[in-house]
Amino acid sequence: MIEARRLHILRAVADHRTVTAAAAALYLTPSAVSQQLAALEQETGHRLVERSARGARLTPAGEILLSHANAVLAQLERAEAELAAYGSGEAGTVTVAAFATGIGLVVAPALTALARTAPGIRVRVRDAEGDESLLMVLDRQVDVAVAVEYRGAPGEDDDRLTRVPLYAEPFDAVLPPAHPLAAGGRVALAALAKDDWIGQSTGNPCHDVTVLACEYAGFAPRFAHVSDDFRAVVALASAAAGVALVPRSALRGMDLTDVEIRPVDGVAPTRRVFAAVRRGAEEHPLISPFLTELRTAAAD
Repeated sequence: MIEARRLHILRAVADHRTVTAAAAALYLTPSAVSQQLAALEQETGHRLVERSARGARLTPAGEILLSHANAVLAQLERAEAELAAYGSGEAGTVTVAAFATGIGLVVAPALTALARTAPGIRVRVRDAEGDESLLMVLDRQVDVAVAVEYRGAPGEDDDRLTRVPLYAEPFDAVLPPAHPLAAGGRVALAALAKDDWIGQSTGNPCHDVTVLACEYAGFAPRFAHVSDDFRAVVALASAAAGVALVPRSALRGMDLTDVEIRPVDGVAPTRRVFAAVRRGAEEHPLISPFLTELRTAAAD
């Protein structure tokens, strides 16, 4: 008999690509993960994981088992949801991981609404970038992720997650006041090809949006400065340290007197935001009301 928790460990190894990283995500020791994998291989009669100096990857047999593991774990989530519904599910805690502007734009309003519509549900919020929050959901560290589309993100057909579209917003160009294009209207990204750029860390979904938009315009941005804090990005632009692309909602409430904000000409780079839960958990009586309020907040 294959134990479900060992399937969960197998999926974590596939997601994190090393036993050490999977163990850290699951709050286990690497030796405990290795022992569970060995037990799973004994249960199945197949070698499931190959290890090398570059990490760990699933064998063909491991990939076959993983495809079934995703379906099994999703069905267990549905079972938990139905049992919680049977027990009324009117009180409990939902944990959510979201990036900073997403917290302000949709998570906080959803919390306010939920306090009126379902006062027995408490929500705990953790600040996490979009590429981190999805793994936190899969590792059962949180129940819901508010994440951003990025290269390598699980797609809508991923059988581990259920995605709920929330909103899309354009990025605007942030320019120093003395920039030659600061006094104009819309800015063509190709006109900024020779500028120094202020960007986000590699792996941050906003970094991907900037790089892809510049590639589409025919150049690779030359990042002179890196910060994941948009206030710091704006401050650097005001000091004439470079130009940047910033999501429009992130500029709300900032002091923009020392920079120029210009829309991007043509097809503007866009941040697409969605909520994600483990497949099967979307109908859980604690999670479903929160997803409803997230949708409502995004639509307002």
